[in-house]
Amino acid sequence: MIIKFKLQKEIGIGLVGFGILFSFLGVILFFDRGLLALGNIFFLTGVGLLLGWQSMWQLFTKKANIKGSVPFFLGLFLLFVRWPVAGIILELYGTFVLFSGYGAPIQAFLYQIPIIGWILQYPFQFSSYFCSCLVSGVSVLDNLWWQKFMIIHGEIAYWLMLNCQ
Repeated sequence: MIIKFKLQKEIGIGLVGFGILFSFLGVILFFDRGLLALGNIFFLTGVGLLLGWQSMWQLFTKKANIKGSVPFFLGLFLLFVRWPVAGIILELYGTFVLFSGYGAPIQAFLYQIPIIGWILQYPFQFSSYFCSCLVSGVSVLDNLWWQKFMIIHGEIAYWLMLNCQ
């Protein structure tokens, strides 16, 4: 029973990821309706598997979440009747309103990812460092701070240093 739930959650995470990927590709490829529709289907199915179908139904029909549910489903409808730009805008607004309460857990999860977490925790330090190197013309390799970063983060930082010059 526990294995079934674990497998179901893994499949749900994969479907949500594919939904986001297909939606992103649909937007990049000039609002391709097929990719956007697949992205929505994968996303909704993944959310259903992650939360459970009854919890997902409660998420969309709860009185406090109506402000996000109506634009989301209206955007989905507009996408299917060949208005992809307006549909995506409404869906993004609805998704933001629906899932804005989950910001802290998502942020805590993203902080645990090695490179992404470091960039998110110290965004000004990261951007100001690279901008100062570009403006001053100083090589990234000459800076002591970058050498400490390499020692701390090992081979990932070394690979970034070699491939990002």
